[in-house]
Amino acid sequence: MAEPQMREVAFRGGGFVLSPRRGAAAVFFALLLALWELAIRAGWISPLFLPAPSAVTTALWELALAGTLGLHVGQSLARIAAGWSIGTIAGLGVGFAMGIWSMSRAIGVPAVSALFPIPKIALLPLLILWLGIGEPSKIATIALGVFFPTAIAAYSGIDGVPRNLIRMGQSFNLPWLAILRKIVLPGALPGILAGFRITASIALILLVAAEMIGAQYGIGAFILSAGNLMQTDQLLAGVVLLSVLGLAIGTVLSRLERWLLGWR
Repeated sequence: MAEPQMREVAFRGGGFVLSPRRGAAAVFFALLLALWELAIRAGWISPLFLPAPSAVTTALWELALAGTLGLHVGQSLARIAAGWSIGTIAGLGVGFAMGIWSMSRAIGVPAVSALFPIPKIALLPLLILWLGIGEPSKIATIALGVFFPTAIAAYSGIDGVPRNLIRMGQSFNLPWLAILRKIVLPGALPGILAGFRITASIALILLVAAEMIGAQYGIGAFILSAGNLMQTDQLLAGVVLLSVLGLAIGTVLSRLERWLLGWR
């Protein structure tokens, strides 16, 4: 009787495994900008309504030479750093409390659910009355917008940690702090870091809105001034600055994820 022939079975476990595609994003943006420039030069779109990328680049260069670019970006960075840091620290504290202690959860979840849907920019006039039209009201607006998503992300991340892992740590008589540090925190980190990406975007949106209402310097104030004067090249230059700032924040968060979640 002949032995059955052995054949190699194809590996089927590679689904949903993401591999890096370096340069794909750069090629995409280069093609997009080339098409945009072509549309303007060919006369398909009026440069008054949509300036060419070359005009936007020139506007950015002139702003840099005049020294106003660094002033606007510096003011915005200081505001978003302060507001995001305050909101994140407070949100993590409240989120961890809601995830760990029963009383905090009983009080915090309804309170956060009731206050979270309120548009934070609608509170800016009230914050200006309380804190003045200076920096504190703008920072407080950003911090409020960051606080609630951070608290929800921390609470949901802790609540999603498998309870059997916590019970296993308790069965080995691990101290409470050790369980929190070695089991709960690593299990909740992916959800918390995902929340950071959301809060960074919210902080940028609130930053621009707050600067448009009451600021002399900042990217939002610059965009509003350019729009009022119909300087669309400078207006888009401000939009490009916001996009670059968002990309830079996303890059920092991606590296933070690789560093903190390398164990995965």
